[in-house]
Parts: sequence; structure tokens; C-alpha cells
Amino acid sequence: MKRRQFLKTAGAGAAVGIGAGVIASPAIAQAMPEVKWRVTSSFPKSLDTIYGASEVMAKAVSEATDGKFQIQVFAAGEIVPGLQAADAVTNGTVEMCHTASYYYVGKDPTYAFGTAVPFGLNARQQNAWFYHGGGMELLNEFYKKANIYALPGGNTGCQMGGWFRKEIKTVADMQGVKMRIGGFAGQVMSKLGVVPQQIAGGDIYPALEKGTIDAAEWVGPADDEKLGFNKVAPFYYYPGWWEGGAALHFFINTAKWDALPKLYKSVLTTAAALANIDMQAKYDARNPAALKRLVGAGAQLRPFSQEIMEACLKASKEVYAETSAKNADFKKIYEAMSAFRGDEYLWFQIAEYSYDNFLIRARAANQL
Repeated sequence: MKRRQFLKTAGAGAAVGIGAGVIASPAIAQAMPEVKWRVTSSFPKSLDTIYGASEVMAKAVSEATDGKFQIQVFAAGEIVPGLQAADAVTNGTVEMCHTASYYYVGKDPTYAFGTAVPFGLNARQQNAWFYHGGGMELLNEFYKKANIYALPGGNTGCQMGGWFRKEIKTVADMQGVKMRIGGFAGQVMSKLGVVPQQIAGGDIYPALEKGTIDAAEWVGPADDEKLGFNKVAPFYYYPGWWEGGAALHFFINTAKWDALPKLYKSVLTTAAALANIDMQAKYDARNPAALKRLVGAGAQLRPFSQEIMEACLKASKEVYAETSAKNADFKKIYEAMSAFRGDEYLWFQIAEYSYDNFLIRARAANQL
């Protein structure tokens, strides 16, 4: 009797278990519907580090959902030109894009804060501000006006100051220099006599070669080497004070974002964060070797002089004041970012700067 009772009970339990499995399967299927999106990049495939962030994100989303949520990646120009990526998201042509927010300062200068502003945050501080300092909440409040929800999606780290056909030693040397530099930084440079030029990446080399422009900034060694700027403009300046930590974002159409199941929102947020970390890690890993190769090929490294740096900071503050006076969104985010930057450097000067400065000096003295 005990044996029969046991088998009966076990059978009932098995039936319940099988029944639970039958009930659970449709529930799981409903929680993971088939979703197919497109993401248009603002970058060409040849710049594999920055373009590759979209691929990292899409692969992670697919793997986490067992292929149920697929995001197909398109390079700049395959659906829309790179600088129209945000518009494609706003009007629903694509569900999302991967882009630099400051490409759209022509619409509103407030877009600059999503990527970088002159003498703003470095890369680590950008992430701190985005994730834990209220930065993304402020930005998404602003982006909502364009039907965009944004997730951080990469960072180049501090960029270089660009390639110049002649040496720039003083502020006076900058007068009349035609430089490929866009957006908000271009406004600052204008105050120093520079003539900003908006030129797409693929057109920079021939413009430098022909002398149509005198200088150009792009990203840093790993990407600059691919474009060959050192062959036509030998002086390589640093730092890129207008991009102390240039962040990229995934812009998502708000209606498409709102329609996603909660699970997919979580997966996409996590995948974007992976792409964010991965991109900067790649740049940090690849830039040293690329810089060595560029210098070995004749590039002449030059720091911007203290005079130039101070003049640029002064000009930047003037532009901030002028823009804040006529744009409430810009003023709100600029004040929040500035306050955060002040606290960050209070900390960084104690730990990070002291540590890095010591090791840099030790390396120079062959003590490492």
C-alpha cells in the first residue's frame, strides 16, 4: 500500500510538473516575442572600433534572447547619411541609431552634452554622470522632444587636438587657420580667429592634401592612422580639449522603446552598456601602438601651449554664457554638468591624478 500510494503521489506530482511545463512554455514565448529592428550607424565600417559598438550591442541582444530580438546593423549611408541618423529615429524610419549627439548642435546646442563639450568631463566622469549623476535623466528629458530615448553606447576617451600643416605656437598663429572642426567647439575656435569647416570624414584627407583646409581633428591615433592624415599634415597636437571624453549613444524611437517588453528593455540597456565599455577598452588598447607607428612614420607630436589652452578655456566660458542666456535647456544641463565636474576633479586630483602622474614620471625615468 505504501508503495502504491507513493507511485500515485509521484504520478500526480509528475502530472502537475508536466502541466506546469506546458503552461510555462506559452508564458515564456509570450514574454519573448519575435522583434526585428534596424540600427543605422553614423560611422563607416572601416572605422571598426566605433562602428563595431553597434555590432557588439546587437550580438549581445540576440544571444540574451535566444535570437528572438534581432537588431540589424547598417553603416552610414546604407539607409541614411551618417549625419541624418537621429532624424531617421525621430521620424521612425529606423527604430534606433548609433551616433554622436553633438552632430546635431545645429538643431539645438544642448545636444552637445550627450557627447562632449569643451573642457567638460573625461570619459570616466561621463559614465559617472550618465549612470549615477543624473546626466541621462536630464538628457532624456531633452531628447524626448525629438521622440528619442538614449542609452550610452561608447566613448573614445580623450581625443587628440588634430593635424596641422604648420606649427601653432601662439594664439596669434591660429588667426585665419581653416580647420575641420564642427559643432560647439567650432564656435569656440571662431573666437580665436580659426575658420571652422564642416567636412565629412572621407573628405578630410583630400582637403588637407590640396590645402583647402589647414588643419583637421578627427578622433585619435587608432582612427587617424587609418585615414592617413600624417602624410599631408605633419604636426599632431594634443590634447583635444573640446573632447575630453567623447561619448556615443544609441538613440531609440520613444514609441518603439515604449512598446518593448520589460525583458527586452532590460536586455537592450545591458547590451548598450557592454558596447559602451567595450568601445573605450578597444581605443585604450589600440591607441598606444598606433601612436608609435604614426611617430615612427614622421608625425611630430606637439602640445598646445599654455597660452593657447588658457585662451581656449576663456573663449569656451564666453560661449557657455552666451548660449545659456538664450537657451534654458542648455543652461540647465550645463550648470548640472559643471557642478558634477567640480566634485569629480576634487576627487580625481587626490587619487587618479596623483597615481597617474607618479607612474608617468617613473616610466619616463625608466623606473618601471
